[in-house]
Amino acid sequence: MRQLAKIAMLTVAGALATVRKFFSGRRSLAQVTKSEDGTNEGVEKGLKHKFWTTAKYFAAFMVVMTLGGFLGAASGIIPIKASSGHWAITSWFLQFSKQRSVFTHTLGMASPSLDEPGLVLKGAGAYEMNCRACHGSPAVPYPRVAQHMTPRPPYLPSTIGNWEAEELFYFVKHGIKFTGMPAWPSRQRDDEVWAMVAFLQRFPSLNDDEYRHLVHGEVAVGGEAVSIDGLGGPEHPPSAVTTSCARCHGLDGLGRGLGAYPILAGQQARYLDLSLQAYAKGERHSGIMGPIAAGLSIEEKGELARYYSGLSKRSSSQNVPEAAAAIERGRAIAQQGIPSQRVPACVACHGPSDIPRNPIYPTLAGQYVDYLVLQLELFKNENRGGTAHAHLMRTVAPRLTPEQIRAVALYYAALESTRDHPLP
Repeated sequence: MRQLAKIAMLTVAGALATVRKFFSGRRSLAQVTKSEDGTNEGVEKGLKHKFWTTAKYFAAFMVVMTLGGFLGAASGIIPIKASSGHWAITSWFLQFSKQRSVFTHTLGMASPSLDEPGLVLKGAGAYEMNCRACHGSPAVPYPRVAQHMTPRPPYLPSTIGNWEAEELFYFVKHGIKFTGMPAWPSRQRDDEVWAMVAFLQRFPSLNDDEYRHLVHGEVAVGGEAVSIDGLGGPEHPPSAVTTSCARCHGLDGLGRGLGAYPILAGQQARYLDLSLQAYAKGERHSGIMGPIAAGLSIEEKGELARYYSGLSKRSSSQNVPEAAAAIERGRAIAQQGIPSQRVPACVACHGPSDIPRNPIYPTLAGQYVDYLVLQLELFKNENRGGTAHAHLMRTVAPRLTPEQIRAVALYYAALESTRDHPLP
């Protein structure tokens, strides 16, 4: 300890000496600017000399301070324990830096419309899975373990109003250094981040019952066997369904009715299995599905795929507001393609067709409009991976206009999922 104290004293003494020299210098400005003939040449030389002298002492000061900081860290006397919390000045500085940084980095950013119920629903599921353990819920606002972190994660309903939607997006997508706040697991899925923002803005108005209904719907979770008579599948679903999957996709595989999540009931089992594998490997991007799939064994992935594939196919029961003409345009594209844009017919891979299809191509009939549009947009922007044949869609989707994408989605959504032939 005596040696450490001596090092600290020498460091402080050196820093003080450097500061003294920095402000005083060896000669005054008046002395160095005198010239025998009274011209400006002497003044200019004096100013240059003063500048370089100041720069030299400033550099020496910085070297001494850097060395002192390194010696302090090397000595181990700087505490890193979370139990001690931050000094008030440290907390203020970190908070001030955070506010200024997020303000600067969100300049010019525009928020999309966040009023869609499907967005709020998707964000709620993601919050329950990724955020509740630290930031709490109406039932448990301050989780016990999280409150011993430094800094403590705030209960968000009391702070959400302090930030704009764009700033919340920045926090969720990129995380915050020097805290336990991680970045979003997938940098390619801004749509998922905006869904989280949509939920966060709704969060302050929710009570416990409303929060539970938004997160879990009508599903009672907890790993217990749940009877699903009438769904056309096994009597008891795999445990992963009741503990995780049903929260978003439902026990019936219908995705809870708003298009936030896809319909899985009756989907190709091989496609579902390979999609889970792609999520787990990061080949299909999602900050929601990626962590879930990565925690499943190969056997569990196959079991889930068989369960949802074995459920009865059902229509999404959507009330599509667009006119029949848009559906007709979508049918023409799906059945004939668009030769002038080098877009092939969709039915060749996705049906409906009387010809047997590759089991790793998904069935689209009866799927939600918004979900289909989102997937095509992700392909178009090269933010969508998937099974071994996903690259085929990355060449097709960019050739479609937004209107054509919408028309194709409308056509497939309008198809009855219980049959495998086009609309009459």
